[in-house]
Amino acid sequence: MLPVTSRRHFSMSLYMLRSSSPHINLHHHHRHSSSSFLLPSFVSSTFKQRPQTPPRRPPPPPMAACIDTCRTGKPQISRRDTSNPTNDDVRYMNYFRSSSASSFNGTQTRTLHTRPLLEDLDRDAEIDDVWAKIRDEAKSDIEREPIVSGYYHASIVSQRSLEAALANTLSVKLSNLNLPSNTLFDLFSSVLNESPEIVESVKQDLLAVKERDPACISYVHCFLHFKGFLACQAHRIAHELWTQDRKILALLIQNRVSEAFAVDFHPGAKIGTGVLLDHATAIVIGETAVVGNNVSILHNVTLGGTGKQCGDRHPKIGDGVLIGAGTCILGNITIGEGAKIGAGSVVLKDVPPRTTAVGNPARLLGGKDNPKTHDKIPGLIMDQTSHISEWSDYVI
Repeated sequence: MLPVTSRRHFSMSLYMLRSSSPHINLHHHHRHSSSSFLLPSFVSSTFKQRPQTPPRRPPPPPMAACIDTCRTGKPQISRRDTSNPTNDDVRYMNYFRSSSASSFNGTQTRTLHTRPLLEDLDRDAEIDDVWAKIRDEAKSDIEREPIVSGYYHASIVSQRSLEAALANTLSVKLSNLNLPSNTLFDLFSSVLNESPEIVESVKQDLLAVKERDPACISYVHCFLHFKGFLACQAHRIAHELWTQDRKILALLIQNRVSEAFAVDFHPGAKIGTGVLLDHATAIVIGETAVVGNNVSILHNVTLGGTGKQCGDRHPKIGDGVLIGAGTCILGNITIGEGAKIGAGSVVLKDVPPRTTAVGNPARLLGGKDNPKTHDKIPGLIMDQTSHISEWSDYVI
């Protein structure tokens, strides 16, 4: 057995070893204190007389505060190690727009603008709530004008979903003596229920009309009365049938849409989302035409071919394009994204992105060698006259 003095030295060494070991799981609030809190009183008094210098620890890696906005829109502060960013960190930092071009480091900070993200969240919420808004608007209209109560109740209030309401509205408007509404309703409902992407496009189109057309006073107004919107949704159903090789039904819908709405879309044509067909009367779109997202087309526009040739023979319209009233775009040509086509133009050649083409035959503002470009999206802002002063010195 060890003498008392040796036992004391042994105990003191044991506690020193425990307090300096990195494997001991200490609480966070004790990490900065002295190791003597582990020792009995007779040992602690000895250590107070001879304080031990704690070992130096390497400095922590530089941290950068980021604003983490979740899908609910509530900002949360998080700290990320930017000394060795992961793919998630890079994607996270690139998602925001910064007002400074300097890089992150341990001493610099950045102002991160969450406005684009919040605007996107607001828009997503608006799209998700569009059916609830339609129902609320319908009930409000019934209170203001009781004469429409039967029509609104059958078309909106009694319907269980946006899909059912759209199928009901289209079946009523496209039916005739030989094609009863019940038959069309079953057909439209089955296609919409099996194609959620069509329903999403319907919501995007509703929002596009409400945002871009000042004549649209409400969602329910567009949903029930805007033939450009209704013709576009009927075409989406017909195109889905066309891709399923149910071409007889697809062409039947095309014929009824042409007769009821004075709009003729071949069911083979591809149309993107967020499309506005303003007034829509006499719009013609050929079989192999492609229309991008966020495109605005006014009345009496033709996207047609140039002859009897088969195959790919119709125009390709890029995202964000604005096509003025009375325009003819003919042949397998490309209208670049963000381009603007002035009213009454006849376009026979490709139009570069973000340029303006006007006239018959159409020509580019600034000339083909150095055309003038714009940084806005015509399909969204609906500006149809700003190019006139640059196009001609004779302006009425």
